[in-house]
Amino acid sequence: MFTAALIFAGLAALVHVYIFVLESLRWTADSTRKTFGTSVAEADATKELAFNQGFYNLFLAVVAVAGIIAAAAGHHGVGAALVLAGAGAMLAAGLVLLISSPSKAKAALVQLAFPLLAVVLVLVSLAS
Repeated sequence: MFTAALIFAGLAALVHVYIFVLESLRWTADSTRKTFGTSVAEADATKELAFNQGFYNLFLAVVAVAGIIAAAAGHHGVGAALVLAGAGAMLAAGLVLLISSPSKAKAALVQLAFPLLAVVLVLVSLAS
């Protein structure tokens, strides 16, 4: 169960690294603007905010990956704590997006699905 949790945490980290790339490195690119449904003017006006938000996503991915590495090194408690911190924050952010912007439900579900599975599986593995 714990191994499955780590796999989902890894997938969640990959998604959030991808989000980092879109928000921090490619925010004004045509393909990214199409993905987020923004105009050139909107992308230019929000570039600094997106840059910061992208790094937030990257840092969450780093925390989850640190948990995976710790668990792989045999430090299961530390690994579980870090995975819960990283994936839990990813899950919470996805829920905030879902609740605050129902029109972005697809993006929210992409953002929160893997973290949800990771969190649930870590909690189940800790309870058993």
